[in-house]
Amino acid sequence: MSSAFPRPRVMGIVNVTPDSFSDGGKFVAAADGIEHARRLIAQGADILDIGGESTRPGAAPVSEFDEILRVVPIIEAIRKASDIPISVDTMKPGVARAAIKAGATIWNDVAALRFSPTAPEVAAELGCEVVLMHMLGEPGTMQDDPRYGDVVAEVEAFLLARAFTAMAAGVAKERIWLDPGIGFGKTVDHNLALLKALPRFVALGYPILLGASRKRFIAGIDPSAGEAIDRLGGSLASHLAGAEAGVAAVRAHDVRETVQALDVQAAIKAI
Repeated sequence: MSSAFPRPRVMGIVNVTPDSFSDGGKFVAAADGIEHARRLIAQGADILDIGGESTRPGAAPVSEFDEILRVVPIIEAIRKASDIPISVDTMKPGVARAAIKAGATIWNDVAALRFSPTAPEVAAELGCEVVLMHMLGEPGTMQDDPRYGDVVAEVEAFLLARAFTAMAAGVAKERIWLDPGIGFGKTVDHNLALLKALPRFVALGYPILLGASRKRFIAGIDPSAGEAIDRLGGSLASHLAGAEAGVAAVRAHDVRETVQALDVQAAIKAI
């Protein structure tokens, strides 16, 4: 299933972790993860994002060995069944290398190639697309009183600097995506400012990935949405704002609903 109208691509989330904030523990077994991936493809996902380490606030780190064991079997199985682009959500160059060998085509790095000194060179060597995301601190501490002088300007400067570092290491500019990192070391107001500034990020000339699905800032606006699963409305509002701004893709838990919302928005604009 694909849209007849131009719209952002939908990146469906497959978390093979026991502790992710939204669906942790649901798809830890490889068979469950593979079935979930197939379901997202049937619902219209344009890309699948496979993650083996939670990056929720306060998350504990996972060893490279365990992370590879979680993601590689799922990537291999998806690749045998489909030619859909596959992204691996990891900070570790070793995991990225194993994932690309297994059939992934995108390295989605919440650390923007900062986890290891070798990360930029590995990204260049792999020749895959790379998503560079802004995160304040690290998952374990990023929500401990995050502060900025000007959140939009600081996130923009960080992302440009990381893009230049990647290119200096040999990553082609056309393979670089940027992600402002909604929810990663930001307050509700910080997140809203970044969402409002999405046209500014799009104007930088790199594809922008928006990851706002089920994020906690939605509960900051609607206190009744304490559980992640209750944040569909806020997720869709964020995705539609991203589409209006011209982002290249949105990362979503609720793929069917996101595809439908974006398709209706695109159809209205096409009239």
